[in-house]
Amino acid sequence: MDDGKKQLIHDRAKELFIEKGFKDTNVAEITRKAGVAVGTFYLSYPSKEKLFMEIFIEENNALKQRCLDALDFSQSPQAITARMLQLNLEGMHENPILRQWYQPGISQKLEQLFREENAVGSLSFLYDAFLVVVERWQAEGKIRRDIDSRMIMMVFAAIANADTHKDEIGFEYFPELLHVMGDLVLRGLADTGTP
Repeated sequence: MDDGKKQLIHDRAKELFIEKGFKDTNVAEITRKAGVAVGTFYLSYPSKEKLFMEIFIEENNALKQRCLDALDFSQSPQAITARMLQLNLEGMHENPILRQWYQPGISQKLEQLFREENAVGSLSFLYDAFLVVVERWQAEGKIRRDIDSRMIMMVFAAIANADTHKDEIGFEYFPELLHVMGDLVLRGLADTGTP
């Protein structure tokens, strides 16, 4: 497959997903807009869903990087985490591709694809950056030292993964639930005193 045609399909699909959303965009429209045959689409992507997830992961990674770049790491762990959650939520709602994540009827399909694509692994740069920060907070006595830094990162990952179960938990609790969970965890981590 010609990489130029694949990129063209990707770019025209992204435009359509922004304009019409995931649900209201179909392969025929993508290929028409890209000026390629439907067969050419399927030589590049096995499905509209896989193409959308590729674009979604790119947009999500870019948002996480912008959030990370905007943080002031001299602030308290609570302030940094609250700011990261705020920036992420604002970015999710401002981006028409990422906003699809919160669309009832669509989110469950996207979440399944997200898990299949091992998208959590695609955010390893975020894990690596925050692991260093967590270790620094522990060294400075800002958070508990009796919990391994990697375990703390898994607690943060569990909070983030709650987002992929919003259909089971209930859409009405999101995104506030993530803020409450983050606050409770950080209060517990900040309790560095000994009994």
